[in-house]
Amino acid sequence: MNIQKMMKQAQQMQAGMLAKQEQLANTDFESSVGGGKVTVIANGAGDVKSIRIDPAVVDPEDVEFLEDLVLKGVQEAIAKGKEATAKEMKGLTGGLGIPGM
Repeated sequence: MNIQKMMKQAQQMQAGMLAKQEQLANTDFESSVGGGKVTVIANGAGDVKSIRIDPAVVDPEDVEFLEDLVLKGVQEAIAKGKEATAKEMKGLTGGLGIPGM
């Protein structure tokens, strides 16, 4: 295979990966926990955009329960974004093990 052709393909793959990463960074991933009592929305970059808490779950006598729900919701929303990113990058690279992807 021609080196110039390989370089061009690598540049095209890199451009495609950057575009997909930007698209995923602007995609929202939602997680609801505790039977929908806490809902978290995070983007594909891992930034938490919003947290909704059902007032029924706010119990001053059991703050730890609410803290656990919020933490779990944040973790799940971020994990969904990471999973989608990994899946898309694998599709773009054809399953090649590229460091950092």
